Amino acid sequence: MRDWARHLDHLASTDMLRSLRTLSGPQGAQVVLDGQQVLMLCSNNYLGLANHPALIEAACRATVDYGVGSSGSRLLSGSMTLHAAFEQRLAAFKGTPAALLFNSGYAANTGILSGLFTADDVIFSDALNHASIIDGCRLSAAKTIVYPHADVAALAALMEHERPRRRGRWLIVTDGVFSMDGDMAPLADLCALKDANDALLMVDDAHGTGVLGATGRGSGEVCGCLECIDLHMGTLGKGLGGFGAYLAGPQTVIDTLVNLSRPFIFSTSLPPAVPAAAIAALDIVDSSEGEQLRRQLARNQQLFVATLQAGGAELTATTTQIVPILTRTPGRTLQAAKQLLTDGILLQGVRPPTVPEGGCRLRATLMATHSREQLTLAALKILSRLHELPSC
Repeated sequence: MRDWARHLDHLASTDMLRSLRTLSGPQGAQVVLDGQQVLMLCSNNYLGLANHPALIEAACRATVDYGVGSSGSRLLSGSMTLHAAFEQRLAAFKGTPAALLFNSGYAANTGILSGLFTADDVIFSDALNHASIIDGCRLSAAKTIVYPHADVAALAALMEHERPRRRGRWLIVTDGVFSMDGDMAPLADLCALKDANDALLMVDDAHGTGVLGATGRGSGEVCGCLECIDLHMGTLGKGLGGFGAYLAGPQTVIDTLVNLSRPFIFSTSLPPAVPAAAIAALDIVDSSEGEQLRRQLARNQQLFVATLQAGGAELTATTTQIVPILTRTPGRTLQAAKQLLTDGILLQGVRPPTVPEGGCRLRATLMATHSREQLTLAALKILSRLHELPSC
């Protein structure tokens, strides 16, 4: 116990201690935090669907019809009508033969990579991939080769170097949208490279599904290569407003995971309200309302970024609704976040090990339900607080 306490004391003394905050009420553009109404600028509820009436109605109806829990794993007794209905709907949405529902994004990535790839295989992983992909690579028996972030030429050289030793499958795995930088993977180039090397491409589109592309199909649609992606992974808890995750792909892959993916096999399945709400979310994404929400989110992003850049803020090369504002050190990051909270803005700081040393940032995430006035005022307050910070 004393060792843990000393470690926590060290984290606190170096501005690295993390703690939880509790919100009251639903997720929205404004939320109540410790009795104070604040502007939410750190939620992944990009389309505002987390408290959408259609999702609430679907979840309530499913709870009445099916109960609050499944009471078993999918292979034991917990595979219910709504789980299968969502998988059929998601496969149609992504244009794949089949899909599989997982309990979380972390469970999906660890379960997919450890369930599909063996000691004869090689996984080529982007250096900035999500922690769940990194852990999935570690849990698999495959050799993992990390390539420089979004560097297709460097990846091609690594694949060429590995070629004489090839025995099994090759997989390129990447985030579609990188959650800490807001940039997108060069998916069209990765598709060409994987075809040239008889490899598979897996894309974690957690931050793109429902949000990006003319029809909300995600980063693959933006890059014009949706059909070329072999394994489509994503989550339901961001643009789709709910909870859980999925893999969409060939039927053989799905059947293999049902038999070999430990997070899938040994987890109680999600409550029926979850896939019901996800189906409702996909229906909205496919509607004129969904199109309007995506357009509004894009306009909000352009306004927010332009205002921050005009005021001299240092941003990453983001092209999406994730807008990281660099603060560089933990102390400056915590100070800015604390001061902004007194201004009525909830904007969390991100510190190592989530980002590299020197890469601390305020990670702003925008929603379609933010108003132009809210975002303009927030950007100006952020600029004001940044100017007050001590130099690095």
